[in-house]
Amino acid sequence: MKFGPIPVAQATGAILAHSVDLGGKRLRKGVTLEAGHVTALTAAGHETVIVARLDPGDVHENDAAATLASALVPDPAAAGLRLTAPFTGRVNLMAEGPGVAVMDVAALTALNAVDPMITLATVPPFHQMGPGGMVATVKIISYGVARADLERACTLGAGAIRLAQPQLRTATLIITDIAGGLASTEEQAPDKGRAAIESRLAALDMVLDRVVTVPHRSEELSDAIAGAQSDLVLILTGSATSDMDDVGPAALRRAGGQVERFGMPVDPGNLLFLGARDGRPVIGLPGCARSPALNGADWVLSRIACGLTVTAADIAAMGIGGLLKEIPSRPMPRAGRGDRKPA
Repeated sequence: MKFGPIPVAQATGAILAHSVDLGGKRLRKGVTLEAGHVTALTAAGHETVIVARLDPGDVHENDAAATLASALVPDPAAAGLRLTAPFTGRVNLMAEGPGVAVMDVAALTALNAVDPMITLATVPPFHQMGPGGMVATVKIISYGVARADLERACTLGAGAIRLAQPQLRTATLIITDIAGGLASTEEQAPDKGRAAIESRLAALDMVLDRVVTVPHRSEELSDAIAGAQSDLVLILTGSATSDMDDVGPAALRRAGGQVERFGMPVDPGNLLFLGARDGRPVIGLPGCARSPALNGADWVLSRIACGLTVTAADIAAMGIGGLLKEIPSRPMPRAGRGDRKPA
């Protein structure tokens, strides 16, 4: 591509690089100049104009953006995404429903190294999306790029972005009561965290179909876990889980389940545990899940709800970038005295 000023008389077919005043009207940048434009420029007293002229092997910005977006998402319906029409060298990749953004980070990093004029910006990997949210944007910075570079970028990024959509539909919430009382119906389970948890599930197209309160003892909690029939089991203990042998993890093992991980390097959210029983995922929620503010449990819940496997290694990797905002409900802020902080 050639870029720079040329005589107006020679500008037909070139792309206007900067908007130009035509004496009350404005000829906007990006337009491909036609004979009428040249006449108007001359009449307005312009002798030269800054333009971009594509070489035979170049691809126009809009065509390039559309081509790259289609390579990234060859089947938008299957990927849960919608591609916008190209405009000024940009195509946006929009979520068609709730879900989690899944991407090949290495491939997309390589794509962005092909040519600085070919760019792709995305949300973070595994970011939870709502309907209509922008997952990524393709932007061709220049008015055209070399076809060879575009083809290489398309090859590197082929099929590298998708939206993992919710696979689980129902959840049981088991709340433990330190006072030892027992409630078997939803009306008897007034824990203040229920509304925040229901909201989280609703954002993932899930429903809380059962809420049970049991005494904060592993025997009763174990029975409740064993009796849960929902797609997902959530446990919110009345006292923070502080050890692998504490009430929550111990109850899961007693019920015949397995604990994949206790503790996560995300703050708030340290005191989460993750496991399963008979193929049904079980998440022991940290106390901060009672607040609607973002915490580590959200990162695990969204992936699990969307059918993605979460391993102990996955949780360990969440620590980089895992220092989240302070939440108002934290009884002892991080900056306070002492080192025993509810999580």
